[in-house]
Amino acid sequence: MYNKFSISLLFWLIYTTNLMGQNQDYQPVFSTYWQQKADYFMDIEVDVKNYQFKGNQKIIYTNNSLDVLKNVYYHLYFNAFQPGSEMDMRLQNIIDPDSRMVENSGTEQNPKNESRIAKLKSNEIGFIKISKLTQNGIPLDFKVEGTVLEVNLVQPIASGQQAVFEMEFAAQIPLQIRRNGRNNKEGIELSMAQWYPKMAEYDHYGWHTDPYIMREFYGVWGDFDVKITIDKEYTLGGTGYLQNPQEIGHGYESQNLPLNLPKTDKLTWHFKAPNVHDFTWAADKDYLHDILQTQAGITMHFLYQKGEQNEKNWEKMQPMAVKTMEFYNQLLGKYPYKQYSIIQGGDGGMEYGMCTLVNGSKSFDGLMGTVIHEMAHSWFQFALATNEAEHPWMDEGFTSFVETLANQAVLNKFTSGFPFDDNYQGYFYMAKSGVEEPLTTHADHYATNSSYGINAYYKGSVFLSQLSYIIGWDNLEKTLKEYYSLWGGKHPTPEDFIRVAEQVSGLHLGWYLNEFVETTHTVDYGIHWVDNKSITLKRVGTMPMPIELKVVYEDNSVENFYIPLNVMRENKDIKATLLPDWNWATPTYTVQTRKKVKQVEIDPSQYMADVDRSNNVMKN
Repeated sequence: MYNKFSISLLFWLIYTTNLMGQNQDYQPVFSTYWQQKADYFMDIEVDVKNYQFKGNQKIIYTNNSLDVLKNVYYHLYFNAFQPGSEMDMRLQNIIDPDSRMVENSGTEQNPKNESRIAKLKSNEIGFIKISKLTQNGIPLDFKVEGTVLEVNLVQPIASGQQAVFEMEFAAQIPLQIRRNGRNNKEGIELSMAQWYPKMAEYDHYGWHTDPYIMREFYGVWGDFDVKITIDKEYTLGGTGYLQNPQEIGHGYESQNLPLNLPKTDKLTWHFKAPNVHDFTWAADKDYLHDILQTQAGITMHFLYQKGEQNEKNWEKMQPMAVKTMEFYNQLLGKYPYKQYSIIQGGDGGMEYGMCTLVNGSKSFDGLMGTVIHEMAHSWFQFALATNEAEHPWMDEGFTSFVETLANQAVLNKFTSGFPFDDNYQGYFYMAKSGVEEPLTTHADHYATNSSYGINAYYKGSVFLSQLSYIIGWDNLEKTLKEYYSLWGGKHPTPEDFIRVAEQVSGLHLGWYLNEFVETTHTVDYGIHWVDNKSITLKRVGTMPMPIELKVVYEDNSVENFYIPLNVMRENKDIKATLLPDWNWATPTYTVQTRKKVKQVEIDPSQYMADVDRSNNVMKN
């Protein structure tokens, strides 16, 4: 729904501030792009004996949309961890539930997975209860629907206007089932992710009020000012810059100034985080705390548990994490904050604002692999804040792609063959399974967890590596940098990314986005016939592609050919004999050569995601 607006407002909305700065060569696809802003002020006091806390929250909400807002919505994620919740029901009904969230109560011959949420007791569940909510000082009516708070406004928020929402709430921290909670299997006491009433995002597509089923997240950009009062024995880490280190200690204090610890049993940790869309923290009495600096001046904090093997793994990991940060800075663009924290506290690994929560892991390789993956998320999806629920492949897939490059650059992990083979094989398995769903499927609505995982991680990674086949590796690297420069600090969509790739490469790429993302069409090209100096190729699959062809002649000389796809309108820069376009509607294509052919191979690079390579090579 769009309302009339003034010309002056239009120009005011043309651009919001870009966290990473603008490149003048390219402009975002929406000349009237806008995004909402929510500045948080929170003051909470934690009762560690009961695992509960009380909070006061103020949000200064700016409506930069073109619409008048008559309602607002909050996410209450802790409410998912209650018997009978939508998350619980999903666990009980999906055929392959997340193994971390269920317990096997059957036999080896007849396993029976039972939801861990369904077994939570009243003092183990999670909840967020709102006792008071006002808009500009006026009380508001609201209703809780599971993990969503529905709020009717007494004063609609016009385009360009602000509203101040103040809230009093109480919460109980659930026993950790997934991502957040207390007392996880490694003994971390508090993993505080998705812990506060969080304003839902409103964008060009309207409100995003997805219930918390399993995954993923989408938030409003804004500044956070958070005060956490907790027993003084606890060490905290997470989002934001600590404002009062000399009053806190715990390894944060400046060595050039004296400590000024309050004579109380509790400490108030005061954090500020500029321009983030989430706020996360973790706390434990036994955390060790180390600090390193990158060459670019980024302070990296490491908080982890005591224990001989764990300490060895974390101490070995730290300099490698610094190298990883420097690698991603070079590959993608400068990390936008002055601080990053890696914190033991997850049930695997999960990215958050200026930090990640990870497992301690019994092996160094397991720990380092998780860290390299999660650090890449600081670009995808934190700085490039795509809607994870609707486009998880742009989050997990892009991360998996650059993770492969980081493994090579940082850990010298080079495979003997094709570097992205694991991702391609995972995608091929799903593409041939008969139950593949398009990448446009909502993250919570996949029929199985396995199909979500393969699509989001593997096919999402293949999207980028195959794009390098279409536009060239140099252009792909330029596209990633340009994408980050233009869309960092915003909410880019698949169309925004592909538009950047088009501007960088000069090729038309809408067909690729449609075929590979919006359908389950597959690539399959074969050599139909080779006869003396004539080669006939056939498109077996439904998805068209440009073709790279390697021909070995009988005298053992080699000639490479390139057959453009007509809908690309231009050709990529490649050292090969250029042939006429192959239009996508014609199933066969014939190549006439200068000499007698000995062997032909389609796509010797293997970057084209051809689901059946058995017909890609033929000898005459």
